[in-house]
Amino acid sequence: MFETEAIKIREALGQNCVAVHHIGSTSVPALAAKPKIDITTVVKPFAPLEWSVNAMTDIFGSLGYTYKGEWNIPFKYGFTKRGDINVNLHVYEEGHPEIEVSLLFRDYLRKNDKGRDEYAALKDEILKDPSSSTKTYSIFPAYTLRKNDFILNILKQNGFKHTRFVKCAHYNEVQAAKYFRQKYFFDNVPIKDPYTWTFNHPDHVHFILYQGALIIGYGHIRLCSNASSVLRIIVIDQEKRNQGFGGYFLQLIEKWLKNQNYRIIHAHSSPKAIEFYKKYNYYKMPFNDPDGYESDPVDIPVGKNL
Repeated sequence: MFETEAIKIREALGQNCVAVHHIGSTSVPALAAKPKIDITTVVKPFAPLEWSVNAMTDIFGSLGYTYKGEWNIPFKYGFTKRGDINVNLHVYEEGHPEIEVSLLFRDYLRKNDKGRDEYAALKDEILKDPSSSTKTYSIFPAYTLRKNDFILNILKQNGFKHTRFVKCAHYNEVQAAKYFRQKYFFDNVPIKDPYTWTFNHPDHVHFILYQGALIIGYGHIRLCSNASSVLRIIVIDQEKRNQGFGGYFLQLIEKWLKNQNYRIIHAHSSPKAIEFYKKYNYYKMPFNDPDGYESDPVDIPVGKNL
């Protein structure tokens, strides 16, 4: 079934198709799986004007797919097909780190019978839990969330080191985000973080930066209705600073905002951080905070056009 669908995808995309991979549980022989096929499709970067996200959406629409957005992975284009064949289609531009993540995990389970059986047992255990289909703070049910630790452990065992940029979705990511917020910001006041409610608010987006399986950074964006945004927090763990991660993280956040049609980003910079912002072309830009947020009196309002 995968091969039949892959042929259709390759033919429809033509020269813009780099690769089509069978991933997920149905790609691993002898692994119990839901009757849904997961496919990763790698496409050329959206550089020429005639090759764009809209063009790709039209192409997959002609094959019966419905666009579902990026879910928790920025710069991923998710599609589904339901009916005679059920497919979850994950489309990435060439070079996206999540391509290697899915292939590494698949290949590990294909080659390691013990790991495959442990993963099957974990899935079976989760499904027996009545809460496995419920959702909490995340867009995902507990069934999906509880598999994440197992996957991260496999990445770690196999020496995966690449940097990954994701929306905060899994339990360990939320815990890390709250730790970063308290340790690097609110302990300095000191008060208990009064803004944890933002984890359940549609106008607030929380980002996590991984190096391999290790969380090394956290960012918080407030989305506004006038195509502007506010960078509430961006922080790299102390041990990983001065290695270029901060600037890389900031540029990824800006790219994501631009892709979502946001045109301005604001921030409050401490005197210590002002040179960091200047390096990435931020300048003094006063703004009316959408939440009436009170920053430190010494902070400097900065921003830039995206």
